[in-house]
Amino acid sequence: MEIRILNQQGAETGRMVQLNDEVFGVTPNDHAMYLDVKQYLANQRQGTHKSKQRAEIARTTKKLHKQKGTGGARHGSMKSPLFRGGGRVFGPVPHEYGFKLNKKLKLVARKSALSQLAASNQILVVDQISMTAAKTKDYAVILKALGLDGKKSTVVLAEANNSIYLSSRNFEGSKVVIASELSTYSILNGGTLVLVEPSIAKIETALTAKL
Repeated sequence: MEIRILNQQGAETGRMVQLNDEVFGVTPNDHAMYLDVKQYLANQRQGTHKSKQRAEIARTTKKLHKQKGTGGARHGSMKSPLFRGGGRVFGPVPHEYGFKLNKKLKLVARKSALSQLAASNQILVVDQISMTAAKTKDYAVILKALGLDGKKSTVVLAEANNSIYLSSRNFEGSKVVIASELSTYSILNGGTLVLVEPSIAKIETALTAKL
């Protein structure tokens, strides 16, 4: 598919770019995208939750009262989960939430996500984004020129650019990533995808490489 190229002032350059149909024109696979997003979110979880079980509680083990004759239930330790301050039954323990996915499935997921955005006209291509210093107000001007003021957007760069990254941090809905870090989650959850022209070749090379 062809898409027009804009400059950072939002004006058309008169040029078009041909997006690879193997990456931007496939039939979206919903289940592949679901699994890849699920893995991404699972990997964000620290898994450090912990509650003390009965054996880990520091309380007396002296028998509270005699076994029989009290008319109440029998008890042998204050560590029992029945008492306030006792151990927790089947409480959470530290563990990993992450799981493995096939590399080919992850490629299918990313292609599906890009194709879904392309089909819904949520991809913009900009010839370049040039910033000499990290200034929030300058980045705001660029977003407004592209019609993204107050909207969610993800700018994809070919290489890391500290000035652009630092300038974008004050915008809650706008994110900046480099092409090699583009994930299915960032594509689907990032609103309008703004591809800086040199990043397209890197994305297409990565997603069409032989495994």
